[in-house]
Amino acid sequence: MHRFVCLLAAFLVACAAAPGPAPWQSRLQGDRVVLLGEVHDNAALHRLRLDAVRRAFAAGWRPAIVMEQFDRERQVDIDRARHERPNDAQHVIDAAGGSGWDWRFYRPFVELALTYDVPLVAANLSNADTTKIVRSGLEAAFDNAAVAALGLGREVSADWQQAQEHEIDLGHCGALPASLWPRMARAQFARDAVMAQALRDPIGRGAVLLAGNGHVRRDIGVARWLGSGIEPRRVVAIGFVEDGDDATPAAAFDAVVRAAATERADPCAGFALPKAAG
Repeated sequence: MHRFVCLLAAFLVACAAAPGPAPWQSRLQGDRVVLLGEVHDNAALHRLRLDAVRRAFAAGWRPAIVMEQFDRERQVDIDRARHERPNDAQHVIDAAGGSGWDWRFYRPFVELALTYDVPLVAANLSNADTTKIVRSGLEAAFDNAAVAALGLGREVSADWQQAQEHEIDLGHCGALPASLWPRMARAQFARDAVMAQALRDPIGRGAVLLAGNGHVRRDIGVARWLGSGIEPRRVVAIGFVEDGDDATPAAAFDAVVRAAATERADPCAGFALPKAAG
């Protein structure tokens, strides 16, 4: 009897210590448009994000899964691969996967889309189109109709422009000349606008965007390009941030999930000016 009481007490203590789902996770339902960030190489943050989405699917949510990891031109490849092998996530990735991504972190989301038969949406602007925009402007990648549809003809406020240019400078280790910041920011705006368009397409259901933290920020990212077609109440932006990283304003996200920083080499060591600068 004494041993049973001890075991029961230990179980209750363990249960009390185990954290439950965070309050923001209750919003992963219905027609919500949920923007989930990432630090691309942080396995712990990827795991926490995946756990949250899996719980939401298990509870009955059926959103479109919208991914930065697939370029928008590859949507036809994704759809064809799904038709060819409806249960083979690796076949989808092989048919349409972008280079430069660690697919260990993203394959489970492709598997979720196939298992629950929800849309899997390619959301990113390709590096080729991004480079064209940096070098020659929006017209190098979009015609006038596309610029209008994406909302890229709108005026960007000075504070928004400055904040985006600051992130460009910070993200490139202060190595870029200031004259390049506006062109790089223009390309980032285009990338966010394309992701926003991908979120608008799955009409009548919710959507979850998987993208870097910079894209899911409310103040400068995708949310600002969603337009009036999606009510603000539907949008949820969650940053997945490493411990000790306090550079992003708190107001940029509705909530923040943290994990220990990944050990990595100094990303600014040997930084060189990209060839895209022209």
